[in-house]
Amino acid sequence: MNWLSKHMDFVETTEDFSGSEGGIWVSGENGDEYKGLTIYSYYAQGSDYSLGVLNEWEKKLNDWGWYSEWYDAGTIMIYKI
Repeated sequence: MNWLSKHMDFVETTEDFSGSEGGIWVSGENGDEYKGLTIYSYYAQGSDYSLGVLNEWEKKLNDWGWYSEWYDAGTIMIYKI
């Protein structure tokens, strides 16, 4: 969560969102950036994005054993693989 907080304005736990344990709740509406590109943009297209998630960001999460999942167009949950 410390690494996420360095790049994102809003980082909380899924317990705070819905009471379910083990995940991280982040916002897709803040325009947070990683290496100069928006991390989460629900409608983003192009080679840098897959399903609205910046590929480089998702790869980093995956390398650490986590993945992003959209809850809705402005809410993302990050869970362990």
